[in-house]
Amino acid sequence: MHTVVIAPDSFKGTVGAAEAAARLGEGWARVRPHDRVLLLPMADGGEGTIDAFATAVDGAQRQAATVTGPEGTPVEATWLLLPATSDAPNGTGVVELASTSGIELLGTPARLRPLDAGTLGFGEAVAAALDHGVSRLVLGIGSSASTDGGMGLLSALGARFTDAAGRPVADGGRGLADLVSADLSGLRPLPPGGVTVLSDVDNPLVGAWGAAAVFAPQKGASPDEVQELDAELARFAELLPADPATPGAGAAGGAGFGLLAWGATLVPGAAAVAELIGLTAAVGEASVVLTGEGSFDGQSAAGKAPAHVATIAHAAEVAVALVAGRIAGDADVSAFAATVSLTDLAGSAEAAMASPGHWLTEAGVVLAAALG
Repeated sequence: MHTVVIAPDSFKGTVGAAEAAARLGEGWARVRPHDRVLLLPMADGGEGTIDAFATAVDGAQRQAATVTGPEGTPVEATWLLLPATSDAPNGTGVVELASTSGIELLGTPARLRPLDAGTLGFGEAVAAALDHGVSRLVLGIGSSASTDGGMGLLSALGARFTDAAGRPVADGGRGLADLVSADLSGLRPLPPGGVTVLSDVDNPLVGAWGAAAVFAPQKGASPDEVQELDAELARFAELLPADPATPGAGAAGGAGFGLLAWGATLVPGAAAVAELIGLTAAVGEASVVLTGEGSFDGQSAAGKAPAHVATIAHAAEVAVALVAGRIAGDADVSAFAATVSLTDLAGSAEAAMASPGHWLTEAGVVLAAALG
């Protein structure tokens, strides 16, 4: 009997990490029903972070919160309460930007709001976790809809951002254009155990690799708007006590920078999630590990979840296999004992995306036959 650890990231736009792990496990069990299968879905701070923790951590409890979404309308969201530990006696709160202020909440590209979407809802969910009395916070900041430097989330935590007349500025990047003064005296204190921020990028706040230049076009910003946002973020940085050059400051439209100004610590998301869900210990007991993500390409080795899972498996001398929606021609898959592309398995990308759960199950069958 084998012990199989299944630790994929989400297959973005189709299947979350928790469902992907379950489907792969179902396929494996069809071939090897007596194996012990451990589902430890991964995340790097973006979409699916809460689901990954909820599946992997016994006793995790979802907490409801109504917040202001990126369209300025109420969104029914949740944050996650992890059980008490010796270093977090009142539990740990996990809050995800994607489900409170994320781009997925805007629907089709026609509804993108490059200047008006903000991070207020994310901050409101963080405040809800603080109100609950958690000992520490873990914040995932991928999949942002906005480029506001974290101004919205800091507002929800008690900061005041005003224009030349002393009036509160508008939400989003549009508000940055009118910003003259930042008053952080009313900011809520960090919880006793601090705030850890999970991110999968190390971009600075401004410049050629900054939040506006790299990510704002994906959120609907025109070339002129990108230039305006970059200049406004630079002015914003002069008002806050954080270094805009810090790796990760540009994450989530600059939300990383706003959280640095609050006093949070930014860390590589995949590594932190792996530690919190006990992945290393689980892999140490495993015979084989399965991991994956939606698109595995030349950039996937730089801090993404499958690469981190592979590193842990190699350290434990355990074989690791990769499943991806597509595997690009420039991808280095030398770390994996076996690979399965859902696109190849299904015959086309369209077929794979039409029934991702089915093809993930079939991938589990293939890998159980090959590696079991």
